[in-house]
Amino acid sequence: MGYKDIYAAWQADPEKFWMDAAQPIAWHKPPSKALFDKGEHMFEWYADGMVNTCYNAVDRHVEAGRGDQTAIIYDSPITHTKREISFFELRNRVASLAGALRAKGVEKGDRVVIYMPMVPEALEAMLACARIGAIHSVVFGGFASSELAVRIDDAKPKAIIAASCGLEPGRVVHYKPLLDGAIDQAEHKPEFCVIFQREQEVAQLVEGRDVNWHGFQYGVEPADCVPVEGNHPAYILYTSGTTGQPKGVVRHTAGHLVALNWSMKNIYNVDPGDVFWAASDVGWVVGHSYICYGPLIHGNTTIVFEGKPVGTPDAGTFWRVISEHKVRSFFTAPTAFRAVKREDPKGELVGKYDLSCLNAIYLAGERADPDTIEWTQRTTGKPVYDHWWQTETGWTIAGNPVGIEPLPVKLGSPTVAMPGYDVQILDEGGNPMPKGELGAIAIKLPLPPGTLPTLWNAEPRYRKSYLEHFPGYYETGDAGMIDEDGYLYIMARTDDVINVAGHRLSTGAMEEVLASHTDVAECAVIGVGDTLKGQLPMGFLCLNAGTNKPHDEVVKECVGLVREKIGPVAAFKLACVVDRLPKTRSGKILRATMVSIADGKAYKMPATIDDPAILDEITEALAALGYPQNAA
Repeated sequence: MGYKDIYAAWQADPEKFWMDAAQPIAWHKPPSKALFDKGEHMFEWYADGMVNTCYNAVDRHVEAGRGDQTAIIYDSPITHTKREISFFELRNRVASLAGALRAKGVEKGDRVVIYMPMVPEALEAMLACARIGAIHSVVFGGFASSELAVRIDDAKPKAIIAASCGLEPGRVVHYKPLLDGAIDQAEHKPEFCVIFQREQEVAQLVEGRDVNWHGFQYGVEPADCVPVEGNHPAYILYTSGTTGQPKGVVRHTAGHLVALNWSMKNIYNVDPGDVFWAASDVGWVVGHSYICYGPLIHGNTTIVFEGKPVGTPDAGTFWRVISEHKVRSFFTAPTAFRAVKREDPKGELVGKYDLSCLNAIYLAGERADPDTIEWTQRTTGKPVYDHWWQTETGWTIAGNPVGIEPLPVKLGSPTVAMPGYDVQILDEGGNPMPKGELGAIAIKLPLPPGTLPTLWNAEPRYRKSYLEHFPGYYETGDAGMIDEDGYLYIMARTDDVINVAGHRLSTGAMEEVLASHTDVAECAVIGVGDTLKGQLPMGFLCLNAGTNKPHDEVVKECVGLVREKIGPVAAFKLACVVDRLPKTRSGKILRATMVSIADGKAYKMPATIDDPAILDEITEALAALGYPQNAA
């Protein structure tokens, strides 16, 4: 059966489709049905089934005789460490940690905050919580104390599991002082903290509150898996809210298991035993779905990589890891390849490694511009598939279902909607837009298994953020269009569609044109306020290593390109060369913050920013262009 048949089968009988997809999961008690409609657009999947995530991700593989297979490969170019952990070893480590948590009073339904770097122990902490039915909330390691405090107050954890430090190229990030600061600031206080001491920095423990990772597990009875209801929350993951108050996305246990297991073969085309690598971080949704849970549930070997695409030690580190560990499917963010391309524009480092094991490369996290895709295809000789999803959905909304059949790639499109997602393009009034026209991307309810059923302790906010604007739909917050072949194009966040003299233009389309310039490694386009036209586009260009051309010449050529490809209607005249762009730690460009600076508006420093100093550089570049215009 091809993609069209499978998608049609889902449309014709979603209940049968999702009950069939639930078959490979090991249930303690199978669910009586797939979808539970709670009324008022609220839904749950497999709610009356009884199941355990850790059992499905670890124990069942051991019991099936695959205990010797490697579950986790730890590769840390920063510490020069490589280690393999088998499913058998992983089960014992997780059972021991879970037993120690339970001995300290952590039970089903209790929350545990995890604040860890990219080490196998981060996955073990997540799985140990799942083993006993505790609800984990992973906070990106190294997040500021104030941000961690907000999440502690929202989740109210009984315990916090943290590492003494994280490691970046050339520096140690001191986690423990950040954790202590967060607990001081938070109104809610955890009963205890488990500290994983790394040899690069041994942290000071607070007597009576902090326990050592190894010491507190000593002599403790290992814990068995506790079956939980299908609608029991597996985890809470905070995503930045526009109001500054983070939104706690809830993931129910059963739907999460079914959707991730389905996606591993159908989207990423891996079989049990294959090595799968998502180069992300456990603090983000990709780390939850495709470093920890998805690969392990499906019986794949997963890679925990503590390093960067460049600088650990060079722009060939991705290719080294792929060739050394025989990676079959590789998933990362476009921004990672832009960094590699900037350091190694001709892709010379690829030639040093054997990539014959690799079947395909998957990109997500932000729009993958055609130039980055073409460069990656050209240098690796591998298929490159863009796909689109969100923290809220937990897995692919639109992608190329390579495990069903590889569909033709159209540059700039993440391809087609996956079964479970009825994606539509709507105008402001909620009416469907014609093919090929830009509008708001919405998904007809119910959303499929694995997606968010609500926000943690904030149902009214969930309704307001996602359900109210288009009744009967989930509002994605993205703008785009669907072409004649049913291919989806994500053009921008809805607030990145700019209005130039009454013309609605996508900043994403302009970025595509700028990125095609041979000297441009990376770029961003924002809309700045203009008294005459309402808004004007402004471009920021980062150049390839070794570009000697004068900056004003590159800017002039880029302005000409946009005029040629999009037309004078874009009114694209403002652009400047900058050394780097402000980004979140997961690689998303902070366009809204750049707009605030350009328009002279007050803004809150985004908690997720990678390096705050970049905002000063952007402010200087804007001043050279005469922005903000109302500046004295």
